This record gives sequence, C-alpha cells and structure tokens, in this order.
Amino acid sequence: MADQTNRKMSRAEAGRKGGQTTKQRYGEDHFGKIGRIGGKRGGETTKQRYGSEFYQKIGRIGGSK
Repeated sequence: MADQTNRKMSRAEAGRKGGQTTKQRYGEDHFGKIGRIGGKRGGETTKQRYGSEFYQKIGRIGGSK
C-alpha cells in the first residue's frame, strides 16, 4: 500500500479525479452548460477565422466517412 501512496499520478488519472470531483460538486448538468458556452464562443471564433466555407468543407469530409 505504501508504494501506491508515494507514486505520482498520471495526467489521465489526475483528469479523471478532477472530473469526478467537479461532477460531485456541481452535478452532471454543469458539464452540459459549460459545453454549450464553449461551443458558442469557439464556433464564432472559428467562423471569423476561417469563414463559412470552412464549415461546408469539413461537413463534406465528415459526411463522406
């Protein structure tokens, strides 16, 4: 048991632990809310940076898979 308490945590383990703590603290709905906010902001930035043609192009690529 002493070996497990002294070893370093991997990034995956740390992320999982942080996610579980956030889930316990704020609930599952929290992730949906922050995801929608991020999608709105990120989508506008992408649209300004690459233009609407970019979405058409990636839409065709995604549809062909």
